[in-house]
Parts: sequence; C-alpha cells; structure tokens
Amino acid sequence: MDYTLEATRQKEKLLKTVYTLQVKSDTTLQKASPLLSNHHGMGMVTEHQVHQLAEKAKVICHDLDNIRNHLHYRQNDLVQQIPNPNGCHYGGPSGIHCSLDGSIYVTSENAPWVHILTRSGQTLQSLPCVVQGRKSESFLPEDVTVTRAGMVAVTDMMNGTIHIFNHHSKFSKGEWIKIGKVDSPRGIGVDSTGRILVADYTQGKVHSFALDHTFKIQSTHSVSNLRGPRYICLARDGGFIVSEECGDVKLFNSNHKLVGSLGCRYGHRFGNPAGVCADVEGNIIVADEQHRAVHLFPKSGSPICLVSKGLRKPAGVACSNSGLLLVADSGDNCVNVFKYRVRPPYSPDNPWAASDSPNPTPR
Repeated sequence: MDYTLEATRQKEKLLKTVYTLQVKSDTTLQKASPLLSNHHGMGMVTEHQVHQLAEKAKVICHDLDNIRNHLHYRQNDLVQQIPNPNGCHYGGPSGIHCSLDGSIYVTSENAPWVHILTRSGQTLQSLPCVVQGRKSESFLPEDVTVTRAGMVAVTDMMNGTIHIFNHHSKFSKGEWIKIGKVDSPRGIGVDSTGRILVADYTQGKVHSFALDHTFKIQSTHSVSNLRGPRYICLARDGGFIVSEECGDVKLFNSNHKLVGSLGCRYGHRFGNPAGVCADVEGNIIVADEQHRAVHLFPKSGSPICLVSKGLRKPAGVACSNSGLLLVADSGDNCVNVFKYRVRPPYSPDNPWAASDSPNPTPR
C-alpha cells in the first residue's frame, strides 16, 4: 500500500478517535451535570462504576498525552556534528552549556581549554585554563556554565576547585579566579536566584553558594545522601536536577528539598545517567552513558527516547531556545546537534525560535 495513502488514513483515524472522545465527554457532561445538581443521590450509578470510570479516564488521558508527545517530538534527527575544537590532542567533549543567545561553551576531557562557539560551531573564543601568579599553573575543567553576570564558571576535579573567568581583571585577556575548594567537583550550574550549584562527586553532595562583588563565597548550603552526583542543571520550576552516576536522577525544589526522582516518577530504569538539562517547556532531558541514548521526560506522559543510535559515549547535554539538542559525545570526539522537536517552541524573546536551521539568523 502506498505510504502516503496509509499515513493519511492513520491521521484521519486518529483525528476521528480524538473527536469522538471529545463529543462523547461533552455530551455526557452536559446531561450529567444538571441531573447530579438536582438529585440528592447518584441514581443507579454505583461507587464501583465511578471508580472504574475514573481509572479508565486516567489511562485514556495518559494515552492522549503520549499521542501528543509523539506528534510533538522527533527521534534520531541529527542535523549537525561539531568537531571537538581541540581536535584529537586531548579527550572528547564532556561538559557543554548553551546560553540564551545560542553561544555554546565546551570543555573536553584532559584539555586545559574552554571553547566558546557560535550556533554553527565556529570558534568565537578559546579560553586557556591557566591561573596567573608567580608561577602560572594550568588546570583541567570538568564542566562549564555561565553565571547570571555572564562569567564563565568551571569545575576542576583534579585540584578540587571552582574557577570563574573574570574579563575585567588587570590582565588584558582576563584571568581565572579560584573561588572555592570542594573535594571532587564535577557538574556545575546556576539556580534561579543566581547561586552557583556544584556536584561534589565523592562526598555525595550538591553545594550551592552566592558570590559577592569580590568573588567571595557567601551563604553556602549543601544537600547530602547522593550516589555519585555528576551533572546538574536548573529546573524550570526554580529547583534543580542532578544525575547520579550510580543511580537515578534526583529532583529538588527551589528550597533545595528532595521531591523525587525520575526513575520512581516515570518507572524508568537508567543505566548510567550523565548529562541533564531542562528545555523551555520544563521537560527534562537525560543522557545515559551506558545505554548510549538520550531520553526526554515530559511534564505529562511517558518518557520519550530522543536519540537511540549513533552515540558512543554521551556526556553533557544542553538545549537551545530554538529547539535544538546538543549532546557532547566524548566517545565520538564531537558535539552532536539534534532537532528533537517538530516545531521550535514559540518565544517572543527569542527572534530565532521560528527557524528550523541549526544556524538560524534573525530576519
């Protein structure tokens, strides 16, 4: 049978099914509402019937959410591969951050550099990770983010420090400033209030703190009892999300209280969760290093596998406001760019949101 004809029939069947459910529910509501309002009891309707209908409604609503999500998202739609800016001199890309203007920040394994790229993957700036002083010392950034003030912040797991790049230093090209000592810092992010979040791997903690104008740490707070916290990101509700290398992906609210995990909430079994990010709609995206896959966890409905093939060792992930997913693949020594939405999300603050190109330009 012709594929186009078959697809047309399936579309008609789906629309007819949804329409039938809508009409039937509207009709039942219009008839039941006045009867229930005017009668003291439930007529011949039993408690068992009400319970059965409620359970079936949950299943139907869940199925409708899944249908909507599968119409909304795409799988394995690779649109671009950005080579590692370091070439083959060091390890593959591991940390990645995408700013609101679309700039991409990349760190690589065992590489003393942070590279800032355009949306098309061209290098805008390369920051050598060297601490100035009597004796200049290089360090190896583990993960990268950008503070609310627009400064690049990285973790240095080998030396147990966090660094921020200060463009306004006495040095013409800027300088890295050590701002804290942590046992084994891995992932780094920024919460909704501008506080820096750091995943402390061996201690099983996430530390959060503010910085004053002299880069002094203030108001330190920690959450504990995590199993190998690895990557961390801001959640759209003001909380944060952290992946555990040996376990699950934990969800915290804006008060830094644990509210659950993706594994329990969705019944999902992770292999080795790595990079995490949240898109503009609040969906959570997780890379699984062991399963070589990337899943999206929607606000309603079942998890969706966005990338099921082509990855060798996915590490950090990031979303752009134009609806693109960036996956740092340390095994393939590149950043893979996927179009994971059928249509980019609309945002009046994002002039490129309507473009399908991996290198959108303003009109």
